[in-house]
Amino acid sequence: MIPTPDISDSEWSVMEALWAASPQTASELAKTLRPTTRWAENTVRTLLTRLVDKGAVSTGENSAGTRTYLPAVKRESCVRAEGESFMQRIFGGAAKPLLVHFAQNTKLTAEEVRELKKILDQRLNS
Repeated sequence: MIPTPDISDSEWSVMEALWAASPQTASELAKTLRPTTRWAENTVRTLLTRLVDKGAVSTGENSAGTRTYLPAVKRESCVRAEGESFMQRIFGGAAKPLLVHFAQNTKLTAEEVRELKKILDQRLNS
């Protein structure tokens, strides 16, 4: 199994845009990201180069011969790796303190509590 690349916060923004719609050119990505990040196209190109080097993004060409970018890793894999990294760094890899922290410090709706209880109950029965 290929390890999930370590993705920085800035790179995560680029990946989210690519997961939402791909392939995209660097210009298209810069236009997509500009309202929230105010990044210049050169910044986006630098981040894309890093992501390609890490194996998180692959390249192709569109019908006009312009380089396009698309995710080489699934969002779910990156989310799982980030979650595991966070749990390891902050909670020493222990799930219980993580769950207790979020249960005590997050405003959950009754529906969210029922859904979490259902997930935990399913884990007990598997």
